[in-house]
Amino acid sequence: MRLHNLVTRWPLKLASAACLALSLAAVASPLAPSSQVAQVAQKAEAAKVLRYAFLVAETGFDPAQISDTYSMTVTPHIFEALYTYDFLARPVKVKPLTAAAMPEVSADFRTWTIKIQPGIYFTDHPAFKGQKRELVAADYVYSFKRFADPALKSPMWNTVDEWGVSGLAALRQRALSSKQPFESKKPIEGLQALDRYTLQIKLDQGRPRLLEQLARSDLFGAVAWEVAEQYGRDTMEHPVGTGPFQLTEWRRSSRMVLEKNPVYRERFYDAEPNADDAEGQALAARFKGRRIPMIDRVEIAIIEESQPRWLSFLNREHDFLERLPTDFVNVAIPHGKLAPNLAKQGMKLSRVLAADSAFTYFNMEDPTVGGYGPEKVALRRAIALSIDVESEIRRVRRGQAIVAQSMVLPHTSGYAETFKSSNGDYSAARANALLDLYGYVDRDGDGWRDMPDGSPLEIEVANQPDALSRQYDEQWQRNLKAVRIKVRFLHGKWPEQLKMARAGKLMLWYLGTVAAAPDGLPALQRLYGPQAGNQNLSRFKNSEFDALYDRLQLMPDGPEREALFLQAKRIQAAYMPMKTHVHRLVSDISQPWLIGYRRPLFRYDFWQYLDIDTERLPTKR
Repeated sequence: MRLHNLVTRWPLKLASAACLALSLAAVASPLAPSSQVAQVAQKAEAAKVLRYAFLVAETGFDPAQISDTYSMTVTPHIFEALYTYDFLARPVKVKPLTAAAMPEVSADFRTWTIKIQPGIYFTDHPAFKGQKRELVAADYVYSFKRFADPALKSPMWNTVDEWGVSGLAALRQRALSSKQPFESKKPIEGLQALDRYTLQIKLDQGRPRLLEQLARSDLFGAVAWEVAEQYGRDTMEHPVGTGPFQLTEWRRSSRMVLEKNPVYRERFYDAEPNADDAEGQALAARFKGRRIPMIDRVEIAIIEESQPRWLSFLNREHDFLERLPTDFVNVAIPHGKLAPNLAKQGMKLSRVLAADSAFTYFNMEDPTVGGYGPEKVALRRAIALSIDVESEIRRVRRGQAIVAQSMVLPHTSGYAETFKSSNGDYSAARANALLDLYGYVDRDGDGWRDMPDGSPLEIEVANQPDALSRQYDEQWQRNLKAVRIKVRFLHGKWPEQLKMARAGKLMLWYLGTVAAAPDGLPALQRLYGPQAGNQNLSRFKNSEFDALYDRLQLMPDGPEREALFLQAKRIQAAYMPMKTHVHRLVSDISQPWLIGYRRPLFRYDFWQYLDIDTERLPTKR
């Protein structure tokens, strides 16, 4: 672990996790700072500061250039979309954010007209030359166009392209063909500011669920053209939006600090939980009418190793622990409930079956595991059958997951608890038989299987160099040894491996995904041909699957659409371009002074809905 990733008073030689979990005794603090530093520290402590840690590093903060969960946790607190999800409503409900009302939508879902609230301002920045910069409809026109700019190489361009905005793809193609700068100010039919506060979006085909995309502040918040043009390709480091927080400090892969936006408009806690939601009703009663954000500052560390992240929480240096490390499940939440010693201290547990999955994708262009011939399909299916997911859940995840049957995520359309497929099967015997049948046998007598042509068969698994990842390495070794397939590991930092994955340079990689909206279709992007190299890291291309995806885009929700999801899930199981392992049970633990936290299902922004009871804060943090 890099020491600068964690400011902690715990000694480097640590006692066992079980003993430490039962003790919160403070360790002697460092020498007192100078009087000037002490005054600064005292002022900072008087503010309401949220401190917690990410377990994976961010990549940056330009909505058009990111696709990772951790960057997209920060951006919606800086930028604001037209709409948002009610913080407490279950099932989820979309409501206006910067829009003045819900959109006017044509009967064919092709024309969307949206009024913007007047009086919303970007945070102050030198690019505005001392003027207050109001948010206007043209800012969304500009922000949506940025995804089409070839110079930005947006990993989410294909997502925006699927909206079918009239004229946007042609604008991008002109820039690619002419090799000239993207004409961001050139008018197109599909994105127009009809007046200062009226945005109109016209689509080539109807998109019944576009509203869900327009509620994603992680990607589709408004960007000011003056700032973007000032920084050019360095916009990842200089986010300026209209949201409740602004970035004030960033040490890449180490530390992020955001402070309350001093010019944030008057906005109040107005979440509307269901009548039978006791927890939600209690939060609404406590906070209704309070101006948000209620905290002053957010400090985020990057702590990739499980033990120091857990200890920093126990040592009261962090206000909540997002995603309890599996190493400490038995001591923190035995039998799925908060341990008595933690509950006695006033800590709170938030535990849900998340709208997410963990999966292994196979690079369909890789000479070993890729391809569509029967022997290649057999190899992938055999590897998938060899993966003992129940053992993974028991040994590594400590019971905090369920076996997945497809790529479609819980709480989204297309997901069915009763659905069963070979994706969820484990059988080393069937895997061995399949490999034997298609010629993956030991030809040189070394005890390991070879390719049908006699060349060595070796699987390269990409992973990270942390302690948890090493446990997954052990699972891979155990699983593949049972079918006599040799395995090697390619370790690297997550952001760098993501770049390699997009470039098609990894054979296979085990990673996770989280739903951003209640529609199950985005999960299918991972196998949609036009998304190859972006969301479709496996580079899978299948005309039948693509046709299903296109039909799902156009159809309203209902039984007919659910039937198409079923067909898509069966194609995944048949060709096995990706093996979905699990859907995770996510457990977050809050300190007693952190109030209002509840894990969102489909959104990343939640800081503005939290409060800190300063009277209950520990005297030393």
